[in-house]
Amino acid sequence: MKHLNLVLLIICLAVVSCKSDSKNETSNAMETNSKDVVAETVSEEQQLNIHPISHATMVLTYGSDVLYVDPTGGAEAFEGYTNPKIVLITDIHGDHYSIETLKALDLSASTIIAPKAVIDLFPEDLKTKRNVVLDNGEMATIDHFTFEAIPMYNLREEALKFHPKGRGNGYVITVAGERIYISGDTEDIPEMRALEAIDKAFVCMNLPYTMTVDKAAEAVLEFKPKTVYPYHYRGTDGYSDVEKFKTLINQGDETIEVIQLEWYKE
Repeated sequence: MKHLNLVLLIICLAVVSCKSDSKNETSNAMETNSKDVVAETVSEEQQLNIHPISHATMVLTYGSDVLYVDPTGGAEAFEGYTNPKIVLITDIHGDHYSIETLKALDLSASTIIAPKAVIDLFPEDLKTKRNVVLDNGEMATIDHFTFEAIPMYNLREEALKFHPKGRGNGYVITVAGERIYISGDTEDIPEMRALEAIDKAFVCMNLPYTMTVDKAAEAVLEFKPKTVYPYHYRGTDGYSDVEKFKTLINQGDETIEVIQLEWYKE
């Protein structure tokens, strides 16, 4: 009988030990998976940092990735910034396309994305295989960035000469689940009003070249970005009333955040 009890005790201890080991293995597996998910999430959630340079020119950074948008102002305007992974150009006008600035920057490892009208103006030393020609409605993916070329053009009869439809691009950049719209030089065109799921929008407003503050606000209230940044708001008669723009947006939809950055330092 004592022998039988001893055998039963050994069996019970073995069962308990197996359960404990199994529990520890499960716990370790869960801990490992949890750490993997956290690490993956952190790497995907890159923080967008916006650095206004002037007017339509900006630097966007996601972690170590650097994008220059419509670089102008010479190399000195970009002192302190690392060389860009990607350069976006919207149109042929001098406040968007500056050949002097492009030549002054180190773009030896950069990809330039631009409409054909811009690429056609490049000197031979800038015409590289890394250049990506995007025209209205076309898309390109570079690493974890997706770029969609959105039309930008004038609607008013007196302004048609500035930006004909099909020449220049606005852009929607998608990265890490976030969608960023850069309007370029445009009026409140149907293609802008039809945009969906925009997280951040840079919207122009200056006469006679683009649109009025009122029209810009109407368009924003229709496509409803989460956040809007008025930019490119210096016209022939001075600066557009961005405070009025903010008021119109707040009155129309208080959920849309309006953020004013320092685009004009002079």
